[in-house]
Amino acid sequence: MKDTIKKKRPVWLSKFIFLLSILGPGLITASADNDAPGIATYSVAGATYGYKLIWVILVITIGEVVILEMAARMGAVTGKGTADLIRERFGVKISTLAMLLLIVANLATTVAQFAGVAAAGELFGISRYISVPIAAVVMTFIVLKAEYKYVERVLLVLCLASLSYVVAVFTVKPDWAAIGQAIIRPQIELSGDFLVTMLAVIGTTITPWAIYYLQASVADRGVDMKEYRYTRLDVSFGSAWGNVISAFILIVTAATLYVNGVAVNDAKDAALALQPLAGEASSILFSVGLLGASLLAVSVLPLSTTYAFCEAYGFERGLNRKVKEAPVFYGMLIAIMAISSLVVLIPNAPLFQMMILSQTLNAMLLPVLLILVLKLANSKEIMGKYTNSKLTNILAIGITLLIVVVTIALFFEPLLNKIF
Repeated sequence: MKDTIKKKRPVWLSKFIFLLSILGPGLITASADNDAPGIATYSVAGATYGYKLIWVILVITIGEVVILEMAARMGAVTGKGTADLIRERFGVKISTLAMLLLIVANLATTVAQFAGVAAAGELFGISRYISVPIAAVVMTFIVLKAEYKYVERVLLVLCLASLSYVVAVFTVKPDWAAIGQAIIRPQIELSGDFLVTMLAVIGTTITPWAIYYLQASVADRGVDMKEYRYTRLDVSFGSAWGNVISAFILIVTAATLYVNGVAVNDAKDAALALQPLAGEASSILFSVGLLGASLLAVSVLPLSTTYAFCEAYGFERGLNRKVKEAPVFYGMLIAIMAISSLVVLIPNAPLFQMMILSQTLNAMLLPVLLILVLKLANSKEIMGKYTNSKLTNILAIGITLLIVVVTIALFFEPLLNKIF
């Protein structure tokens, strides 16, 4: 009788499989940041300023890990979403103001996601009047009809679309020495366009909706502090991975468009411009990434808005509930999807301007939310022994001050130019 010899699974493979098993809200949230307006923002940043803004992505990667970890930890400790805690702690007036700002910003950004679907469809020869309605119906059906765990799996698959930018970077072969120099020697231009672009890069990476969505997702999953270490790993890995992709989008456009003096007006133009400079493969990869990211964000953004609204006003919420149990939640979700998709179908709608401005608006509104989140995360009454560490507070306050300073510089840019 022969002994059967069991082959041991390689350690690296075991660790990789384990990592895949715990990925969820953190990776989805961070990947959705590389949405249509995100791609447009990074593309314009790379095509207009080369590698000058690459250092900003490195800084906000740290900031995003810190901020999203706070949100996830609050969700695990309290079992409640951000909006719920804001209402309980700060009252209805501040909660209503926070909701109004979030809804305006999120609706504009959701419109931008459908603009991304339209742009990607047109790159493959499909009219927006076909691609946008199909995307709206299919993604709404998936979100509404599937159980949450299956919705999450679909969203995770869509995250894989971002791999196209990794391939594109190595296809165009950028100057890595120049990239390294841009990181260790940060540059800032005191011009309105540069500061708007810088704010848009920050606002498309660390977004108000991401905080609401992640905390609600963690609370919805029923994560507790016993298993929170896995959620923290998910958030940290997801944030880091999402910003690697962000950097790669900027690098691809800087290495091809900026060095050749090619200007772009949106993500669609960037994809088309890549083709003669870096080959058809790069253009296709860019377009696939645009479509996948847009579909991912089209699912996540309306969810984050409805979660936050229902939490703020005490309505039943959650994809695990039936429509009869949460009519406001599902009704608002469908309304956002319908309104956003219809706006994109308006002839000559200023879609690109909406993309960039929505991300700049995100950055300008972010400090208000960060101040509220910091107060919540440092409250022993709410968080018990799981309040923020000193390092977390220093980093979170640092990123908040950076946004405030850049925003002030934008408004006082003419005066600063005279002084300097």
